[in-house]
Amino acid sequence: MHIFSIIVLVLLALVLLVLGGYLLVGSIAFRLVLSKNARAKKLSSKHMAQNLDEYMIDLEWWKNYPFEVLSVTSFDNFKLCGHYLNNNSDKLAILVHGYGGDFRETFNYAKYFYKRGYDLLAIESRAHGASEGDMITMGYLEHKDICSWIELSITKNPNYKIALFGLSMGASAVCMSLGDNLPENVKCAISDCGFDNAFRQLCYIYSHRLHISAKPFMNFFNGYLKRVKGLDLKQADVVKALKKSQLPVLFIHGKEDKFVPTEMVYRLSEVLPEGRKEVYIVEGAKHAMSYPTSPKEYEHRLNRFLDKYYM
Repeated sequence: MHIFSIIVLVLLALVLLVLGGYLLVGSIAFRLVLSKNARAKKLSSKHMAQNLDEYMIDLEWWKNYPFEVLSVTSFDNFKLCGHYLNNNSDKLAILVHGYGGDFRETFNYAKYFYKRGYDLLAIESRAHGASEGDMITMGYLEHKDICSWIELSITKNPNYKIALFGLSMGASAVCMSLGDNLPENVKCAISDCGFDNAFRQLCYIYSHRLHISAKPFMNFFNGYLKRVKGLDLKQADVVKALKKSQLPVLFIHGKEDKFVPTEMVYRLSEVLPEGRKEVYIVEGAKHAMSYPTSPKEYEHRLNRFLDKYYM
């Protein structure tokens, strides 16, 4: 009996040790990648600031117009922040930034839509900027937040014809929202350098950087997220959402994108039939740099796409 008790205690200790290690490693990975103050997010924010400076994006432009700060409460009770500009239009562009960014990342796109006569709504995704939230979900919950912003927009103007624009993670969130039962006000979407699936995207990033397959660790990490955080990155599936959509999409991607591989844009676009999609690959453009790299052609492609759908 004494020996049996010792064996049981040893086995119990081993189980607790393994469980403790599982929770510890999962918790560290979460804090590094998906928490509100994630180190990876801070690095992306720093990179965004460098891009804004490198391409001399006029941050003062925003201050010269009477933007109104709006808020909406997410389905899970977080206060989200958005910046709205009334341009006396029945057309609205909802702009969604990428991972680690904030509303400033959409300045160039906001200026484009403003000159085209649109009202503007540049949102800040959960756990970014002034928006609340304790977890970045790579579009899984962010796309539901976009739906909340659409509903709020229609209360301001029931006649709005809405174009959705997303950059990087924001593009994937926009495309995922197209799989929901959106109101008829939403007419089209523009996806600039979005990924096809959050799990695949994180596997790619860390495999590319570590030069080894990150899939075993990502399976471990995703298991932790499902059990502890209620998040399954594999369910952040843009392809699956697009299959449910009836809306036209303009897909844009930089040919030199090493962060979200260019091949992903073809996985996304092949889901939609001809006549409801356009694909624009920008030569020489790195991740999220298609517009600064080729501004005239970029605007030409946007104009052509929006004109086609009377937007």
